Amino acid sequence: MLQPSTITPQDLGQELAAVVPGKDPELAVTIKRIPVSQLDLSSRIIPVCEPTLGGKEKEYVLDCLESNWISSAGKYIPAFEEKFAAECHCKYGVACANGTVALHLGLAALGLEPGDEVILPTFTMIATINAVTYTGATPILIDSEPCTWNMDVEQLARKITSKTKAIIPVHTYGHPVDMDPLMEQAEKHGIFVMEDAAEAHGAEYKGRRAGGLGHAAGFSFYANKIITTGEGGMITTNNAKFAALTQNLRDHAFSSERHFWHKYIGFNYRMTNMQAAVGLAQTEQMNDFVESRRRNAALYSHLLKEIPGIVTPPEAAWAKNVFWMYSILVEDDFGMTRDQLRAYLARHGVETRTFFIPMHLQPIYYEAFKGQRYPVAEMLCQRGFYLPSASSLTAQQIEYIAGIVQQAREEAVN
Repeated sequence: MLQPSTITPQDLGQELAAVVPGKDPELAVTIKRIPVSQLDLSSRIIPVCEPTLGGKEKEYVLDCLESNWISSAGKYIPAFEEKFAAECHCKYGVACANGTVALHLGLAALGLEPGDEVILPTFTMIATINAVTYTGATPILIDSEPCTWNMDVEQLARKITSKTKAIIPVHTYGHPVDMDPLMEQAEKHGIFVMEDAAEAHGAEYKGRRAGGLGHAAGFSFYANKIITTGEGGMITTNNAKFAALTQNLRDHAFSSERHFWHKYIGFNYRMTNMQAAVGLAQTEQMNDFVESRRRNAALYSHLLKEIPGIVTPPEAAWAKNVFWMYSILVEDDFGMTRDQLRAYLARHGVETRTFFIPMHLQPIYYEAFKGQRYPVAEMLCQRGFYLPSASSLTAQQIEYIAGIVQQAREEAVN
């Protein structure tokens, strides 16, 4: 695990090397903390994301400091777990150190071991596949489908074997996976479903919220997520035994029978009371953050949808997309490549990020999946990027960004 891969993009061959994004463009301006109303927007950076901390975060954290409850015990941890689980329409929440830990903790509770298989999309952030690798199980990749950019559920049947122990559907960029047919396959074969809901706080599938669609789910509260604790994560579930086991495993698997008595190999995956204090305050604002992002996405789409070569993000009829990141595709008729458009936006003070590089193209996993092709995931990686998406983004900023995209198109074709 500690031996780095020597694979370079060129080693992938010309066709696949073209899928891998180049280096991020340098922003041509410096960050200036000046009110937008006092400044021409073209002379300040609009970050791709930033946290919104306008609730009771400071009040709750000060309470932790003044009471001396600053570590992994205190009233804010159970309060945060209960509040967030309820928002996900779940009975139980288990707070932990980060989103990667949430996935690993959930998979570890299944007792996965070498020879077991876990199905996940190749188009995801590397934490998803790493969580599988940590357990010793074998990751089995599946392509995306072009409508929602999520894992292609229709491919599941031919990926499932007698060794399949878990499926990890990833709610990509805040759009839920089509879960009913996925759960039908899982129940048919007795397979555990662990949602990767790191990007999907408040997302809904047929009126049901992400986090309560599978047997369990893992959330992230990193600083760029819809709600944040700086670093942090949580497992949600409706299974009391699973919740109790993951709660025990996150704290070195201390036994309730006597001090320093351990029946499992546990982990130090705890969240602090101060982080939970921030999380509780954030959860109190979560629905407002979601609606803000949905309003912003609607304005973005209204302004961008008529620009040739720009594909705006999807929202299926059965879904409520929370638009964690406002994500677009750049097609050939735009007149610029994706990377050229990103560089143009950077020169005008707009920060962006490319889509994830698929797992089968990652240097550390390339040999394991060598020769496998996932055309939709490769297309998304080659053409996709996301625009500034913070909950605090203003209509003025969105209009400015969309105007720069339109300006880039006009310059490209004239």
